Amino acid sequence: MSTRAYRVRVAGDPADLEACFAVRKQVFVVEQGVPEDLEYDEYDPVAVHVLAVAEDGVPLGTGRLLYGEVAAARTDGDLSLGSLGRLAVLEEARGLGVGVALVRAVEEAARARGLTAVDLHAQTHALGFYQRLGYEPYGAEYEEAGIAHRGMRRAL
Repeated sequence: MSTRAYRVRVAGDPADLEACFAVRKQVFVVEQGVPEDLEYDEYDPVAVHVLAVAEDGVPLGTGRLLYGEVAAARTDGDLSLGSLGRLAVLEEARGLGVGVALVRAVEEAARARGLTAVDLHAQTHALGFYQRLGYEPYGAEYEEAGIAHRGMRRAL
């Protein structure tokens, strides 16, 4: 599938959120073996979720933005930073630009909230993807949910 059309939007209703969670379950829990109790957290109800859907309404990918006090633990207390996380694209949609579109949608949501930069915790295999989008790695590698990660940041 090399030319599947899709659009990205902020998840606006319970059905959209269910679609976001279904994508995350498939990518993180099923494919990567992340325990389900770690995948969903207390931040989901207050996060801004973005959703990529195909023309026929089938969900393809998702991501979320944390900001303000709920992001403080992930941004060293800097309230001007947002935290991009839970970026997931279904296997059949990889290579279509869905991940790039989701990252840009999260960045736009961050700008709309007056944030100056976006932080993220990248799985180390995805460092190149984020670097191509302007994110710079910082700090040492660490493990999260049994997977190697590294902090990254991009000024908006």
